[in-house]
Amino acid sequence: MIFEFHPEAKSELFAGIDYYQDCEEGLGYDFSIEIYSGIRNIISYPFAWPTLEGEVRRYLIHRFPYGILYSIEPDKIFILAVMNLHRDPDYWKQRMK
Repeated sequence: MIFEFHPEAKSELFAGIDYYQDCEEGLGYDFSIEIYSGIRNIISYPFAWPTLEGEVRRYLIHRFPYGILYSIEPDKIFILAVMNLHRDPDYWKQRMK
C-alpha cells in the first residue's frame, strides 16, 4: 500500500524536522526516522490504531510529542496531519473536506 501527505501535513513534517535539527544536530534526522517508522507501521497494520473522528485514526510517535493522523483510502493511506500534540487538538479538522 502507498501513502500520500496532505500538503499541510508535509509542511508540518518538514517544520518538525527543522525545529528538532535546530535544537540539536541530528535530532531532526531522528524525528524523521520516527515519523517514517510510524508510517511503515500504519501501512502494515492500518486498522490497529484508534479512531479520533469519523474515519480518521491516530498513531502516536515514540520519543517525540507527535501523532500521525491518517485515513484509510481504498488505494492508499492519506496522512492528514503530522500533529504536535501540544497544539490545538482540532486544528486539522478543516482538512477533512
